[in-house]
Amino acid sequence: MSSDFLFELGTEELPPKALLRLSEALTSGLLKGFESANLAFDEVSSFAAPRRLAVLVRNLDVKAPDNEVVNWGPPTKVAFDGSGSPTKAAQAFATKNNLALPELANNVEHDGKQEKLCVRKTEEGKATASLLSDLINTALLGLPIAKRMSWGSSKELFVRPVQWAVLLFDGKTCEESILGITSSNVSQGHRFHGSGDITIKTPLSYEQQLKDNFVIACFADRRAMIRKGVASLAKTINGSAVLDDALLDEVSALNEWPVPLMGHFEEHFLEVPSEALISSMKEHQKYFHLIDDNDQLLPAFITVANIESSDPSQVIAGNERVIRPRLADAAFFYRNDRLVSLEQRRETLKKVVFQDKLGSVFDKTVRVSSLCSQLASFTGADGALARRAGELCKSDLVTDMVGEFADLQGVMGRYYAVHDGEQSDVAEALLEQYLPRFSGDKIPTNNVGMTLSLADKLDTLVGIFSIGQPPSGSRDPFALRRASLGILRIILDRKINIDLPEAISLAAANFDLDASSLDKTCKQVLTYVLERFRSWYRDEGVSAEVFLSVSILGFTNPLDIDARIKAVAQFCLLPEADALSSANKRVSNILAKQLGTRMPEPLTQALLVESAEKSLAQKIIALEDSCNPLLACRDYNTLLQELSSLRAPVDHFFDEVMVMSEDSVLRENRLSLLKRLRDLFLNVADISQLVTGK
Repeated sequence: MSSDFLFELGTEELPPKALLRLSEALTSGLLKGFESANLAFDEVSSFAAPRRLAVLVRNLDVKAPDNEVVNWGPPTKVAFDGSGSPTKAAQAFATKNNLALPELANNVEHDGKQEKLCVRKTEEGKATASLLSDLINTALLGLPIAKRMSWGSSKELFVRPVQWAVLLFDGKTCEESILGITSSNVSQGHRFHGSGDITIKTPLSYEQQLKDNFVIACFADRRAMIRKGVASLAKTINGSAVLDDALLDEVSALNEWPVPLMGHFEEHFLEVPSEALISSMKEHQKYFHLIDDNDQLLPAFITVANIESSDPSQVIAGNERVIRPRLADAAFFYRNDRLVSLEQRRETLKKVVFQDKLGSVFDKTVRVSSLCSQLASFTGADGALARRAGELCKSDLVTDMVGEFADLQGVMGRYYAVHDGEQSDVAEALLEQYLPRFSGDKIPTNNVGMTLSLADKLDTLVGIFSIGQPPSGSRDPFALRRASLGILRIILDRKINIDLPEAISLAAANFDLDASSLDKTCKQVLTYVLERFRSWYRDEGVSAEVFLSVSILGFTNPLDIDARIKAVAQFCLLPEADALSSANKRVSNILAKQLGTRMPEPLTQALLVESAEKSLAQKIIALEDSCNPLLACRDYNTLLQELSSLRAPVDHFFDEVMVMSEDSVLRENRLSLLKRLRDLFLNVADISQLVTGK
């Protein structure tokens, strides 16, 4: 038998940015509990609204299945003595399993190896209703809540005070203790529009009953309603709403009964950079901004109310009154900030600490500007402009605008640099220094910008490692993982031919480090950055073996590493790949055992006596000549394709030639031949690592 299950937890308003995560975790926790109890179920629905988390499960087993328990005892030769009487071991088994001693003889089975005492019992499955309290409380305890709170005199802890709990199953209301609340069949509708207590009739009536009380319980449905309503409202003024996904999620988590409303602000505010106005509307008020056909900001916004007002104009007027002073502040900050140049603001940076042991932000700009001028020869940037960008890169941090809207760092730097008359590439670099900000974000588009971005990230990496504070576990306060991936992305996407040790050493030279600390820091940073490549390629679907085949050889130029990994990945698709990888593994083992670290004697062609070894030698010598130009231009893909032609001669060699000849001269010559074969492939990668042993 099965029945529909419904659990709803009612609370004070839940944290909007965490709502979806909490809902998904609650559903996942409950389902894991049902599965661990061997309970079958069908369709599952999750509900998440500002004041509730709920889970509906269709056709959940009313009772766990019966379980056959098999208890094996001692072997019969141990259980009975020579006269057939039970030994102490048998008596202990009988006592444990509530058996009379005469019954032991009837409880003997063969376990596949020998006869043993055995008792089989059928344990009746527990009623699901008896399991619900533990399963629900366990799931709630496992929710990803960074800081739990208590309320009133209750000793219970949760992300927000719990107000009610609904638990329906098997056609009944289940009264269980859930976070200090006794569950019932009574829920609550909308705080203002609802009719108060709602008696939930059945799990399947839950969603509609809440909707009748002005609560759209399904998060996805509310999100779709908001998206459609906002987009439709924007069209009424021939505009388009910019529907940022993160903001859409947050607004959906703030409303039970979403009602989009449009407000306006004075056009003169459009003189302020649009990013500042958008930040004010989006971050502070959770408004959607509107743009025209030319992607220009319109003097209007859309807010989503959680009530259906009888006089919407009053709600709109209230929001307009709230946003007006915020926009006025932005206009004042913008006007006031431009009275002091970015150059003049550098002095103020001396009072701003970057890191206790690494000095001020001003000190950082000195290091970054120096590094910019050195990296310019690799990036193709103008050295003087790169240095200038480095000098000004953090000046906007001490402006009023960035002080109020932290997300505008770099953005305002660009505007103020243009106002100050700085070169356009310098101004653009002040914005691009923070790119890429996240996975998939765009990268700097001009040479000065990418130079500044690399220098800033390298300086932070080297600085933090130099004081012994690398990231650990989930702790990464200076976002060094993101900085490392950013460096790699810029180098690869913009095809910057630079060795990481050289770039790191240039950055490290700007710190006051003794020789030992300098060497240690550079090695640690290099290892850390290269390690980021592992996750990079894993996300791209490159196998661990392919990555290892290149990384094990210690290459340090990102462009070079990338070309090799892509070539090996293509090589793996060739029909010759498996055989050549296995042959390389075999060759590697032979050379390691016979040569160790010593070099063999040079190959002597006159000592090649077998036709198979002559053929292989001719092929290797020809490929050594043809591969050099391909190595020079990093055409590893073509190189490996050419090396794939070695499969047949290598197979013939191992089929027909005894490498470990009793003649030591022949043996040494054949080892030399195998060494040259191995070196051909090691020019690209150690393809012996592709042998997984499966």
